[in-house]
Amino acid sequence: MKTILITGASSGIGYATAKKLAAGNRLILCGRRVERLQKLQTELADTPTLILTFDVSQKEEVFNAFDTIPVEWQNIDVLINNAGNAHGLASFQDADLDDLDAMINSNVKGLIYVTKACLPFIKNSSEAHIVNISSIAGKQVYANGGTYCASKWAVEALTKGMRLDFLPLGIKVTGIAPGAVETEFSLVRFKGNEAIANKVYQGYQPLKAEDIAETIAFAVNQPKHVQVADITILPQTQADATTILKQVDE
Repeated sequence: MKTILITGASSGIGYATAKKLAAGNRLILCGRRVERLQKLQTELADTPTLILTFDVSQKEEVFNAFDTIPVEWQNIDVLINNAGNAHGLASFQDADLDDLDAMINSNVKGLIYVTKACLPFIKNSSEAHIVNISSIAGKQVYANGGTYCASKWAVEALTKGMRLDFLPLGIKVTGIAPGAVETEFSLVRFKGNEAIANKVYQGYQPLKAEDIAETIAFAVNQPKHVQVADITILPQTQADATTILKQVDE
């Protein structure tokens, strides 16, 4: 039985990952929306779970939350850094500075805060493993998404750097870079505009949150001597960050 901590567990990939990894493990479910975490906890009634509520972009909230972890939960084996978002899709010159701040604060600083806070709990585990969720945007920059892409390139760099730095500690580090996944991602990016968000996924079959959860489970469940370093996962109809084959309605 592993103790697995998942950020962004209240929806999307984090939610699906918790469901996928529930059997035979203990889960620490982290997020901002406590009601959703409690709903998930109820759905996982047969799995030992602990809820931590915090915003990854708020340093004090993160460290204060980790300070509340009961003694019996303090041996963490796996950290899944999943929390993060895109805000807006505009050229750099037109982008709202608050949106740019939000992406750097959650996607970059949030990953740093959570990992630093978790290290005292994970570094002594014989199964220690950190999984960072990046994006195809961390491998290819596209127009109107420069800062989001920059935040995910930072995740890619942090993942590689952690793998080097944590080698003497015996901590595996995996980076997973999804392409188009139909979650709340676009709804957040487009400020709750469902029509625009839904259009992102029309004309082709995008990935589902469950597909990424399967990939995370594959990496986490490898034998001790196997470290899956980097996975890029795309829908069958996507070739790179901006090339998606869509069927056009006649």
